[in-house]
Amino acid sequence: MGKAQIGVYGLGTMGSALALNMAEQGFDVAVTNREAGWVAPFLAEAGALTQKLQGFEALEAFVAALKTPRVILFMIPSGAPMDAMLETVAPLLAEGDTVIDGGNANFHDTRRRAAALEAQGLHFVGMGVSGGEAGARHGPSMMVGGSPHSWAQLEPVLTAIAARYEGDACVDHLGSDGAGHFVKTVHNGIEYADMQAIAEVYGLERNGAGRSPKEIGAMFTRWNEGPLRSYLVEITGRALGYDDVITGGPIVDVIRDAAGQKGTGRWSVVEAVRLGQSANMIEAAVGARSWSSELSVRAVAQEVLGGDRGALGLTEAQLSEAFLAARILSYAQGFRILSAASEEYDWQLDFARIAEIWRAGCIIRSALLDDISEAFRGELPGGQLILAPAMAARLGQTIPALRAVVAGAVTQGHAVPAMAAALSWYDTMRQGCGTANIIQAQRDFFGRHGFERRDRPGKHHGPWWD
Repeated sequence: MGKAQIGVYGLGTMGSALALNMAEQGFDVAVTNREAGWVAPFLAEAGALTQKLQGFEALEAFVAALKTPRVILFMIPSGAPMDAMLETVAPLLAEGDTVIDGGNANFHDTRRRAAALEAQGLHFVGMGVSGGEAGARHGPSMMVGGSPHSWAQLEPVLTAIAARYEGDACVDHLGSDGAGHFVKTVHNGIEYADMQAIAEVYGLERNGAGRSPKEIGAMFTRWNEGPLRSYLVEITGRALGYDDVITGGPIVDVIRDAAGQKGTGRWSVVEAVRLGQSANMIEAAVGARSWSSELSVRAVAQEVLGGDRGALGLTEAQLSEAFLAARILSYAQGFRILSAASEEYDWQLDFARIAEIWRAGCIIRSALLDDISEAFRGELPGGQLILAPAMAARLGQTIPALRAVVAGAVTQGHAVPAMAAALSWYDTMRQGCGTANIIQAQRDFFGRHGFERRDRPGKHHGPWWD
């Protein structure tokens, strides 16, 4: 076998799946792993694909087996492990070689690494990969940030292995240095918000209407045939239909009410605030996961504060329309973060193309993304997704249901942090005159910060300073 066209370092779940995907698409792939003992079992399980795979136990041999200029995809933990690996592998590389970080890295780290390797004549790519193990194996959605040189090297491989939506490969070069990892971070933030909204709908039906998991699952399955069609709605409907093999009851009833998180949701919140684009739906979703982990505190609070929740008379139509409104608003907030970052870092992100990349292979794929892509390619007042004619019209149809759902939930003691946040943001944005004037008055009163007037230019102070 000749030199490999690409190398994959890291044979965990995602690295193995991507390597097999590349081999299946006809590329010669070199593979290795920090624990060398993983290489032989991986090759043994690859079956006929071993004809396109070359395994190596030593890093030096792995690098030497690659065609030049080399392309190496690292699927290892981000942070310190990636920095340590770059220090080790850089001396083995030559000018023009490309190194890819395919993990969920902080985009600030990606920008730093790209600058450091550029000084050595090397190219560093931050690549967001969405779709989990199945996506990596059979077609992920990929968001690529890096130099034009690195994209020219990667495009044939990534286009071949990517998910497809009506023939269009769900991958593209989005900008320089950290653009790809930033877009993936925001993708995950939207994912948090969408999952939380789904959980809230489930809770309202289970605790407010007394429906069984299978009944609620059937509802989500019905929704997946219409405008709410999405991967997350689909798998929620399916999951609610499963029984526990031990107790015989619904599997969801034996799962602890405590959700984990790996950091990308928090990064979305931090960067949104830093860029002046607070995404309160994502913030609410991150907060809800944090609160969920406080099981012992919530158990005590239920005894002290009471955990009663009243019955709800919401219809399925109201719930579906409310969820659609919340989903539109969560995407809109995500794209506002992307817009602010694109301007801050001069990435020139193509928002319509990002929506298209997300239509297949990724966790937040949904029918709504077609409409979002069209909105960004059409008339967009103020550059705001919620002001696109089609989106504004759809919100006009669905916001009344969101009001009814949030009002009913709050009145009867049901927590709906994400949907309530969505409605608050919508109502704030549709007011040409809000209440920040009193905040400015307060700031001037206690700190002499000054304020702007509506009727004349310049900085002014209130009469309390006369």
